[in-house]
Amino acid sequence: MKLSLLLWLTSVLPQPVADQTCLATTVYLEARSQSSIGQQAVAEVALRRREHSAQGTSVCDVVKAPHQFAVSTTPRNFDVDNADAYAKAWQVASYAIANWKLPVDERTVLVPHADHFATVSTSPRWLHSRAITTIGAHRFYAVD
Repeated sequence: MKLSLLLWLTSVLPQPVADQTCLATTVYLEARSQSSIGQQAVAEVALRRREHSAQGTSVCDVVKAPHQFAVSTTPRNFDVDNADAYAKAWQVASYAIANWKLPVDERTVLVPHADHFATVSTSPRWLHSRAITTIGAHRFYAVD
């Protein structure tokens, strides 16, 4: 399935399903080759940004914001063609959303305070703080 079709679907799906689709797509694009913990950490960053961001009130608003996540930087004709990886990303997104609905003191948190991540091989221009932790191919940062 083309990324453009997935993103269009999020505009017509009911809100809870649209948010899970956006989060699963983000996890797929950012971390499909990573461990479940690495994928959960990516999802956690997106949910934390939704909770504390002026970019919108939905997961879709946050991950589609220009130049924030791979959903906004990946070519729209990209094929989301690994069904097993997308199914895993869907489960990670489901777990992450359910976890994030819990009271703050009851959540399982993998990357406390992290609101950004980058692959270990990059040095983004926004990087001005030390990494909180590294999980798989990503370093996690508390920038804002």
